[in-house]
This record gives sequence, C-alpha cells and structure tokens, in this order.
Amino acid sequence: MSEIAERHRKLAAEFDRRVAAVPDTAWDNASPCAGWSARDVLRHVLETSYRDMPAHVGLTVTTGSVDDDPVGSWRAARDQLQEILADPDRAGRQYEGMFGPTTLERTVGGFCLFDLLIHGWDIARATGGDEVLPADEVHATYEQAVGMGDMLRADGVCGSEVPVPPDAPEQDRLLGLLGRDPQR
Repeated sequence: MSEIAERHRKLAAEFDRRVAAVPDTAWDNASPCAGWSARDVLRHVLETSYRDMPAHVGLTVTTGSVDDDPVGSWRAARDQLQEILADPDRAGRQYEGMFGPTTLERTVGGFCLFDLLIHGWDIARATGGDEVLPADEVHATYEQAVGMGDMLRADGVCGSEVPVPPDAPEQDRLLGLLGRDPQR
C-alpha cells in the first residue's frame, strides 16, 4: 500500500469516527464554514474529493445521498476511493491538473487528506464531537497550509486568519491559519 493510500485509510477512519458520532438531529447544525451546516461540509467532501477527483481520470465513485443517509453515503464513497488507491494502475492515472501534470494519487494526497482532517474538525465542532486531531497529521497539514501562502485566501478556500497566541498548540495555530476559531 502506498503512503498516500495508508494516510487516506488512517484519516478516513478519523473522519468516519466523527461522522458516525453525529446525532441524526445535528446534521443541520451550523459549521465553522460560513453558511454551511455539518451536512453541507460532508456533501462538499464527498463531491470534491470523492466524486470529482476520480472523475479527472475517468473513474467513478458513487457518493449516494447525504440528505437521506449521511453516514452510509460517506462510507460507500470512502471504501470505493480506498479500493482505487490500493490499485497502483488506477491511483497512478495521470491528468493535467491546476498546477500541471499529476496523478489521482498525488491529488488525493494534496487535497483530499487536507479536507478529511480539517473538515472532520468542522463536523465535530458543529455537532459537539471529538475535536482532537492526530498530531502528526496536524503537523503535516500545518506545513502544507503555510506553503500555500496567499492561495489560502482565494475565494471559497479559507476565511481570514483567526489570530491565536504564538505559543498555542499546533492544532490551534493550524485552525486559526485556516480561518477557524479554535477557542469558540
């Protein structure tokens, strides 16, 4: 199994833990993403990372209905993408990405894993779930986010940075960088 496939398995398990813990009555709670409910956050993850990314290389992941069965829709899509990542031929399919030639696997590693970590926190925050993220993934994602520079502030990416103390835990610094208030 590739490093990206293994990281996907790990982060998908973390995300699953948070999604499975959402009470049925909490899916429409407001999330830290302006104008989005917890359900909208899940829909975004499924549409962008699980439906759209594989489609770039001619692969289909069925996402199901987040309105009718959020947990089941997530789990079906997760399993399909994990199966794709376990196959080097499908994971390695190339396409012309935003930044030049790339593969599905590299796109998952750069975007999907970022979203699983951060949007897992968003869902937990919206629904009263466990907000503690894996420290190693927080560190890797923090470095990735810092490297994105002004791209983080592009329309529809992240809101304005929320100031946190410089000696705050790395998770709080990451969340603040991404426009989330870890203290609220």
